[in-house]
Amino acid sequence: MMKRLSFIGLFFISLMLVSQTNSSLKTDSINKSIRNNRIVDSLNHNDGPYMFIDKDKIIEKNIVNGTVETKILGLNTINTEFETEPFIYHNVSTIAVISDFHGQYDLTVKILKNNHIIDEKLNWVFGKGHLVIVGDIFDRGPKTTELLWLVYNLEKQAENNGGKVHFILGNHEFMVMQNDLRYINKKYWLTSKLLNTPYNELYGKETVLGRWLRSKNTILNIDDNLFLHAGISEVFISNGFNLEETNQKMRQSLFEDDSDPTWHTLYDKYYDNNGPVWYRGYFSAEFKKSDINKLLRKLDVKHVIVGHTSQKQIESLFHNKILAVDSSIKNGIYGEMLFIENGKYYRHTMDGEIIKLK
Repeated sequence: MMKRLSFIGLFFISLMLVSQTNSSLKTDSINKSIRNNRIVDSLNHNDGPYMFIDKDKIIEKNIVNGTVETKILGLNTINTEFETEPFIYHNVSTIAVISDFHGQYDLTVKILKNNHIIDEKLNWVFGKGHLVIVGDIFDRGPKTTELLWLVYNLEKQAENNGGKVHFILGNHEFMVMQNDLRYINKKYWLTSKLLNTPYNELYGKETVLGRWLRSKNTILNIDDNLFLHAGISEVFISNGFNLEETNQKMRQSLFEDDSDPTWHTLYDKYYDNNGPVWYRGYFSAEFKKSDINKLLRKLDVKHVIVGHTSQKQIESLFHNKILAVDSSIKNGIYGEMLFIENGKYYRHTMDGEIIKLK
């Protein structure tokens, strides 16, 4: 009996050793696979350019097949100073509106092409029209950098043709620049590692794109239309609403360090759930027609156009008093644009079909 028990004991010990060996081999295999995948990801990794301003020169960095390529350029190579943009415009006959790209470059380009904003070579063909981008180019998708440079270049082309591109900052622009990186695509963790630079500092105050972003507004008024990323509540404007001050304070928050008490004062007032980059109240079942009429009177506009709260298509609320333009481009499958032409409102689909909003 003792011999039998001894044999059984040895048998189970052998099984445990084999199991541990197999487990160890499996773990080594998984770790090796992870390392190999990282190597493959790195070799296939392309991103940039990122342009850093260093006194009398610009340091341009690109990642090409996992290798960082650096160029030293003169300060006159690209604009490094950006004036604060106007936030009120009058007598604009044609406006196109789109929002929440979230790194989906390919779909965004398709929508812009099919709706005659850009041509096949990505050049501006919208003439004297105004294109309003209602925030959130950053996060989620894998081609944020490409989208930022596309918009940057379209701004200049539009100006040269008598048109205008307005890029209004959304909550994800503010999040990235303030180092809240919860939603960045995994691609950009690798970019940050390869460039040996924290991701938010790729858009710091001494970078070309960082300075450009800090020149942008949070709220824009064109004729009777107010454009902003999320919305604006009666609570927010209850102590008096000043469009210029709101834009100025939101920009200021991007220059303040979060260790400074001033930053926290700004944050508490402008970044809560009633503020212009986080509010979702228009889409609540409790929000009534009487609420929007009261709000519009206080804002002195007839229409408010917002992104932020995702829809399946462009949506009109309260007979075009609220227009929701986040058409879920972030999913990379479908998206739309809003067109405002001589006071009339139209949905433009991904393929360029036109549907009047009533």
